[in-house]
Amino acid sequence: MANPIVARSLDEIRFWSRIMKEHALFLSLGFTYEQQQLIDEARQFITMFERVEEKLSRFTVNSDLRQVQAFNTEVYQVVVAIWSYKRKVLGLTLRCEIRTNNFPLLVDHISREAAYFANRLKELNEGILAPEPDNVIEENVFFLRIMADHAKFIGHLLDPSERKLVEQAREFSHDFDQLVFQAIDLDSMRPQSETKPILSQFLDQNKVSVVSIRDFKKTARELIEACLIKSNIHPLLADHTFREAERFLEIIDLFEANLKRNQS
Repeated sequence: MANPIVARSLDEIRFWSRIMKEHALFLSLGFTYEQQQLIDEARQFITMFERVEEKLSRFTVNSDLRQVQAFNTEVYQVVVAIWSYKRKVLGLTLRCEIRTNNFPLLVDHISREAAYFANRLKELNEGILAPEPDNVIEENVFFLRIMADHAKFIGHLLDPSERKLVEQAREFSHDFDQLVFQAIDLDSMRPQSETKPILSQFLDQNKVSVVSIRDFKKTARELIEACLIKSNIHPLLADHTFREAERFLEIIDLFEANLKRNQS
């Protein structure tokens, strides 16, 4: 029988390594021609994560736990390195030492995702398969904020003439900001065993909102790929944000399953 830590480790690396590789690509595309050193560093990370993906292909869910744990540690080092690079870029940007087409919030956003990935690898090597009920809200805060950020980026990268889509993006931004605040309020009320029904309702509400923004992203991706809307959104970026919404829905399903197990 496959070890659940092995299966989850490979799944996390498969998803997030691709995300990290794409982050490096997006950063490189946002730099100006005089920032060649930063572009070269970004391209090095693309190569690093391609190597991670190549090595990942050699593992299966039946692989030895110790070998997978060693691989987790190896990937962790690469993720920490790209996190450090992203924070360096953010610092240079905020100090106005460089001017790029990468929003500071976007650079902060992708560094938060790198920190999340690194933490998941560390947790898995400690035998933590999924967050405990007390940590469900905290993880939702992370993903809800990611969704809110996506809406803001989409709204700013659409051409101003795309008024209806810009307005939809702003509405999603507002809605997810409110969900973040609601989650923070709920987080301050825990941990109490009697909050489990509230947690279940909280997850249901989040799922409805995430499905809506997932569908919006899917439509936007299709329109961008067909060149039917005007924007500065790279088709891969549109697909990237869609996949992250799908991931959040998968995680909500995992949380709901864990809550049911703990209640039974």
